[in-house]
Amino acid sequence: MAREPGLSVRLKLTLSYAGFVMLAGTLLLLAVLAFYLYFLPNGWISTEGNFWINRPVLVRAFVPMMAAVLVFLLVFGLLGGWVLAGRMLAPLTRITDATRLAATGSLAHRVRLPGRTDEFRELADAFDTMLARLEAHVAEQRRFAANASHELRTPLAITQSLLDVARNDPNRPADELDERLHVVNTRAIRLTEALLLLSRADQRSFRRDRVDLSLIVEEAAETLLPLAEKHGVSIETAGELAPAIGSEALLLQLTTNLLHNAIVHNVPEGGSVQLTTGARGGSVVLTVENTGEHLPPQLVSTLTEPFQRGTERIRADHAGVGLGLAIVQSITYAHDGTLTLTPRPEGGLRVTVRMPGYATGKSK
Repeated sequence: MAREPGLSVRLKLTLSYAGFVMLAGTLLLLAVLAFYLYFLPNGWISTEGNFWINRPVLVRAFVPMMAAVLVFLLVFGLLGGWVLAGRMLAPLTRITDATRLAATGSLAHRVRLPGRTDEFRELADAFDTMLARLEAHVAEQRRFAANASHELRTPLAITQSLLDVARNDPNRPADELDERLHVVNTRAIRLTEALLLLSRADQRSFRRDRVDLSLIVEEAAETLLPLAEKHGVSIETAGELAPAIGSEALLLQLTTNLLHNAIVHNVPEGGSVQLTTGARGGSVVLTVENTGEHLPPQLVSTLTEPFQRGTERIRADHAGVGLGLAIVQSITYAHDGTLTLTPRPEGGLRVTVRMPGYATGKSK
């Protein structure tokens, strides 16, 4: 925003200090003069001699002295105010310098204002916290953009290779080419839809209604039952009513992603998935547990990052696009909830989603 030049805050504070000192000095001198004029007799004996002084003579003697004192107070107020204002505004100068650095893209700088807590230090700490969160967000967005570009480039490169092969080999069966192009194109569409869904959840651009999370769990289980039977995985649902506030479509997507992930990443035969819902202390809780291989905590902590997939996930037939748990996390956060991933001691994963229920939720 373009602004006209004006006085600095330091100069304004200096003038304010000097003006206050001048006003206080003037009032004090006027009070002394009033005392001599109205509370002493018309003539009084000087302490330095035996002669009388009347009021007019006193006034003529007092005014030059008062002017000299006021000049001294003015100079003292300006110099002292300038020094004091500089000391008081020094923390603000450091915050301003850090802001300018952040505006140029340097988010690693911190104010780190020393000293005890006051208004300036609270502002500096809040600014440092904002910079830390902004730096982490920017780094995450850069990783996401790089990974998304790589994921989107893969199906396009495969399509280009298939078309080049078909052009150089006219005798190649068209049905085989059509089938492979269909698979690659389907994957690209799924990836694009997942990115759009992730963006929608991050922006919280959805309507919030009252929904029962237990009914959503039943619907997701019924939808993915054929996939579970194909993988030899049993699905068990249990729990009580879980009234929540949110988007039914997004919460169904959340539950479907969790269930799909639990089915695909399970033991080869005889695996199981348990889905439970409940209401606790004004919140609703959804828990999804599945059998599977032992997962190290280091791997579990990265599963919600976009496109973070292990080697076995990339080779799987139902590997998805690497955004399943990232979408779950975004939908959970968009509903003011928390997502917790815990490796099970006997193998597999336990995922817990907690979000506000009727008592604490607010509809838009």
